[in-house]
Amino acid sequence: MKKLPIGISTLREILEENYLYVDKTPIALDLIERGKYYFLSRPRRFGKSLFLDTLRMIFSGEKELFKGLYIYDKYNFKPYPIIRISFNDGRPYCVEDLHQKFYELLDDNQRHLGIECPKDFSHAGCFKRLIEEAYLKYNERVVILIDEYDKPILDNIEEPDIARPIRDELKNFYSVIKGSDEYVKFVFITGVSKFSKVSLFSGLNNLQDITLNPRYATITGYTQRDVETTFAEHLAGQDFAKIQTWYNGYKWLGEGVYNPFDILLFISNGFDYRNYWFSTGTPTFLLKLIEKYHYFLPSLEGVTKDDSMLDSFDVDYIDFETLLWQTGYLTITRTTTSFDDTPRYHLELPNKEVRVSMLGVFADFLSQVRQPLMFKSQIYEALHVSDFEALQRVLTSLFAAIPYNNFTGEKLYMYEGYYASVLYAYIAALGFPTVGEDVTDFGRIDLTLLMPESIYLFEFKVDGGGALDQIRTRNYHEKYLSQGKPIYLVGIEFDTLARNVRTLEWEKV
Repeated sequence: MKKLPIGISTLREILEENYLYVDKTPIALDLIERGKYYFLSRPRRFGKSLFLDTLRMIFSGEKELFKGLYIYDKYNFKPYPIIRISFNDGRPYCVEDLHQKFYELLDDNQRHLGIECPKDFSHAGCFKRLIEEAYLKYNERVVILIDEYDKPILDNIEEPDIARPIRDELKNFYSVIKGSDEYVKFVFITGVSKFSKVSLFSGLNNLQDITLNPRYATITGYTQRDVETTFAEHLAGQDFAKIQTWYNGYKWLGEGVYNPFDILLFISNGFDYRNYWFSTGTPTFLLKLIEKYHYFLPSLEGVTKDDSMLDSFDVDYIDFETLLWQTGYLTITRTTTSFDDTPRYHLELPNKEVRVSMLGVFADFLSQVRQPLMFKSQIYEALHVSDFEALQRVLTSLFAAIPYNNFTGEKLYMYEGYYASVLYAYIAALGFPTVGEDVTDFGRIDLTLLMPESIYLFEFKVDGGGALDQIRTRNYHEKYLSQGKPIYLVGIEFDTLARNVRTLEWEKV
């Protein structure tokens, strides 16, 4: 049985040391034959570095390494000079740190290519000299591979005064590529985000952004077929439908994929369902954005964006929903065409791992109670048996347990949508399908919860009454009658002075 390539992003090691490898060379060959300049955005730990290393080995002319893979007899292998720039490791805390990183990266490439830059050259000047001299020395155009181009900015995104000059330094560095076209064979650049003001995108106008090109939707990650074939021996006897519910669902206008880290750790840990990918990066910055912009969490269930989503991210302007998409916490489930014939992207939480983990973190952050797991368990137990007296008791206890100082000063916890956001986070974190601001012919349901044995329609009111009456009179339940399950209408009214539930009324359809 082949070994699992956990944490390995070097193609040679994977192929020569008997690790499993999902063949991405058909996509690599397609890119090489179709174009020259590419940009790809994908969330962390999706296999960007391994794909970049695959390109490196192809352009190194290592044909025998690819024996048995798709590209082996379909490409004319020959070596090209390669410049590799990776910001994967380390964090620059200031511009001076970034300059040191530039020096180290350029020095590594100089030694690899056997070329030396004059000592008085700037970093951008040395980058340009490397491209030109490599072309002259090897009599072949140069391949440029840049991994995690945006990491120095993202590492400091919470400190705009630091991130801004780092962004500008990177802009100057990357601008070299456009002026070197005659010396360049191929360019591939990866990152998590697309910063709208980096010269890479404003200046290098012949760069193809393949992030949302359906042709390359599976360029990273594992498809369902990959999981059921390449990993068949490792996953023998497992419930593939459950694995899919937990870990599949990431889409970029094409077939959905799994995050490789999830599948590898799921197998390695004896098929234990955990939040493997989510736990590798705590979304603390997202929590700060929720607090800063008073984001209404039920809106996560109905996010719609246009093409500006691809270019609306910068140090001085961070859209919360765009950030969620770029970091993998939201994914595109379908597209529609708007009145002006431009696409509209409809985004949702991709799978159970993200739903349980992210909403659990949001619930803990919004409430800051001492035993959040206890409250989640009690909410589940009450809903499981449709015990609304128990539900009201646990919700009353939950809001009573929230620290008083959460409600003082200019805090998130004073805004009207806070109560609905807390309740939504706790309910959605149970892992069952939910629909926030659920559209019907008669209006919008605040929150729909679809449990295996029943359906709950929630309406929330703050300092007002008539929550249950609104659900009843607008016949919200008719949307779900065909499912043949008991439907419960639940009206919950909050009192901001008491900072708690005022009433909870319900009715069974």
